[in-house]
Amino acid sequence: MAAVSSSSSTTISLEKVDFRKLQNGSDIRGVAVAGVEGEPVNLTEPVTEAIAAAFAAWLLNKKKADASRRLKVSIGHDSRISAQKLQDAVSRGIIYAGLDVIQFGLASTPAMFNSTVTEDEEFLCPVDGSIMITASHLPYNRNGFKFFTNSGGLGKGDIMDILERAASIYDKFSAEGLRASEQSASALIKRVDYMSVYTSDLVEAVRKTAGNIDKPLEGFHIVVDAGNGAGGFFAGKVLEPLGAITTGSQFLEPDGLFPNHIPNPEDKVAMRAITQAVLNNKADLGIIFDTDVDRSAAVDSSGHEFNRNRLIALMSAIVLEEHPGTTIVTDSVTSDGLTTFIEKTLGGKHHRFKRGYKNVIDEGIRLNSIDVESHLAIETSGHGALKENFWLDDGAYLMVKLLNKLASARVSGTGTGSKVLTDLVEGLEEPAVAVELRLKIDQNHPDLKGGSFREYGDAVLKHLENTTCSDPKLQKAPVNYEGVRASGYGGWFLLRLSLHDPVLPLNIEAPSNEDAVKLGLAVLAAVKDFVALDTSALDKFVQV
Repeated sequence: MAAVSSSSSTTISLEKVDFRKLQNGSDIRGVAVAGVEGEPVNLTEPVTEAIAAAFAAWLLNKKKADASRRLKVSIGHDSRISAQKLQDAVSRGIIYAGLDVIQFGLASTPAMFNSTVTEDEEFLCPVDGSIMITASHLPYNRNGFKFFTNSGGLGKGDIMDILERAASIYDKFSAEGLRASEQSASALIKRVDYMSVYTSDLVEAVRKTAGNIDKPLEGFHIVVDAGNGAGGFFAGKVLEPLGAITTGSQFLEPDGLFPNHIPNPEDKVAMRAITQAVLNNKADLGIIFDTDVDRSAAVDSSGHEFNRNRLIALMSAIVLEEHPGTTIVTDSVTSDGLTTFIEKTLGGKHHRFKRGYKNVIDEGIRLNSIDVESHLAIETSGHGALKENFWLDDGAYLMVKLLNKLASARVSGTGTGSKVLTDLVEGLEEPAVAVELRLKIDQNHPDLKGGSFREYGDAVLKHLENTTCSDPKLQKAPVNYEGVRASGYGGWFLLRLSLHDPVLPLNIEAPSNEDAVKLGLAVLAAVKDFVALDTSALDKFVQV
């Protein structure tokens, strides 16, 4: 499909598009760059323009705006190679709908939300709505959109509404009209350096916690790995003004081909890269971000990782010092050892909910609305949101909480270096074996009998639940919001249906390989008669 180019002689193709297929939960995702076999481009510039115009229409309705005030929308993007052309297309769509556009250029997802709450006329803030162009850690050819108002990120229902509007707008497009909007839009776009405001706020947050000391991290050696995403600012714009040494930081330059490793704190190669950087540079701490900086993780001076359960444990320890007894909301795949740590060691409450960062954050908000105090909602993926920070999943702010701890410990004389952080997770029980296996459902298999993969997956889970209840060696989790979770053989398993795909992910944690295999065999015995379920990954695991 041809893209809209700056040349009016270029043919503009308006092929039929199924906008519904672009929805990915509370985000929009698609293929924006040609060249990968089997992945045709479906996030073209006209499609993008229609989506942006639809968001503008949605926003006008949401804000109940009258003609006396033009609404403002900020636009930012990560380092992807399709970012610039999509930013321009988004801008045209917003202007087409009669709203003002402010481009931020390279930015982080959390900064885009912050622009809806910042009070600063010089930077044209607050804006009424915000769009971040990103596809998180997905491959270079993908891209997508996240949307914000001052109430937070949009939900699944909002995205469905926007895509329905976009389909209707797209049907009315003409090649001539798109060329005309392209020629008239550029003169109406405003541009500001909002990231300087955002980073300044992060710096001031650390200084304030340390008693308004100008350089509270002076002498600390902290290395950053941005994975060539949008997070390279953290070294020069946050750590260095606070006095930290950042030599040895790596992959800070934006490069949308991600030549060094996937910018993903869950990726083992990425975590090895930041760990090696810490050890090679004898640094006090390492920090790593995903592409758009809404997720993060850390590494202490000995090379021990703070990600997944360990990051949740560390953040829980910090938050529970500030808010004793509060409820920590997590996703469903957190460990039993984490529950024990939060409840027995830290004196908090652990509310294990569903997968999906939006699910976890929304549950934290819901608990507070029914007078159950919660100050932290965090997923094993590295999405972490704090009540004090608008319930925004901000990877940079999460790391600021760690920096606050380092700075305040030094000022109070209670400790130095990353040992301050490592000591906070002392006592966390960690499994010897932790695996995730993906059991795929063949949607074309006759065993589905014409039903959906969701119906088939639910049937698998129901059968496993019944089998688990009758097995004396397994104990079904008394409180569980997703899939089937059971304890046994010193460990646990969770089988659940993926949020978006025809897959049943199986998580197993156990004190030994032998015990993990026993848990795997229990699941295998229960699901073996569901012939449309590909259990090859589980078969291989129990054989090894």
